[in-house]
Amino acid sequence: MLALGCDHGGYPLMKEVIQYLEANHIAYKNFGTYSEDSVDYPIYGKAVAGAVAAGECEKGILICGTGIGISITANKVKGIRCALCGDVFSAKATREHNDANILAMGARVTGAGLALEIVKAFLETPFSNDERHIRRINQIED
Repeated sequence: MLALGCDHGGYPLMKEVIQYLEANHIAYKNFGTYSEDSVDYPIYGKAVAGAVAAGECEKGILICGTGIGISITANKVKGIRCALCGDVFSAKATREHNDANILAMGARVTGAGLALEIVKAFLETPFSNDERHIRRINQIED
């Protein structure tokens, strides 16, 4: 199951992501927000990161205006490797090399069409399990 979270700036793009997930029968839990009313992104970044870190959800997707603040917030949670991605190559690479467990995107910098391709790449790309990548992830976690 995916954990989803966004702030007001990310809400319109999150609606697009939810439509994609539903069309592809991908289960998710939405931690909000649920409108374009102004909110504080750390609330949603922490909620999604907490759910992923606790094992309640396997992966997460976070969206704010730029993706920066919400990704910084998520990465404060132990065990989270949240990657801010604005292109498909980065989404694939962060899964293959970093075993990223949360994808962050910026709704004000990434259009819906590209964002959905990024989501697809992030969800469909497995971790490589290469020893060098495992070693590097362990160094991050220490």
